[in-house]
Amino acid sequence: MGEHDTRALLVRWRAGDMGARDALFAAFYPDLRRSAAAMLRGERGCSLSTSDLVQESVARLVALNRIDWADAQHFKALSATMMRRALLDHLRSRRTNKRKHEKVELLTGIALDDPDCEIERLSAALDDLARIDPERADIVEMRYFGGLEIRDIAAVLGCSEATVKRRWTSARLWLLAEMSDA
Repeated sequence: MGEHDTRALLVRWRAGDMGARDALFAAFYPDLRRSAAAMLRGERGCSLSTSDLVQESVARLVALNRIDWADAQHFKALSATMMRRALLDHLRSRRTNKRKHEKVELLTGIALDDPDCEIERLSAALDDLARIDPERADIVEMRYFGGLEIRDIAAVLGCSEATVKRRWTSARLWLLAEMSDA
């Protein structure tokens, strides 16, 4: 689907055309599945399937309803945000559910190899980064959680690919340092 077609569908959806919304999601479904699969790849024991994560993020996007979409990259970037939030909500819910039904053991520390804990630590570190440097946090969210390419992120942010690469590298280093201190 061309950029012009995508923009037209986004504008029509914003105006209330549900057929345009459905056509847009059908066109981007393979991209959304790839992003969801990449996001779930590192999650051991996650009961959420790729399709479930896509459907949850689509439901969240639909609930936003009247976003002033700029282009396909903006749509993909916001999709990545919704996927990340859906995954975190699922992991938190699962953790809460575990606490309700399992025997409680007293532990002296956090198990760092717990995948739920890792994604929550990453999310907390990303929230800290967003308070310091929102643009770098957006880059991490789009690249890591959304699977967007550097060129797509550059288009969303309106800067050069070289700038995005530098900020991506510095954001990763900051997150690594932040998470190793925790």
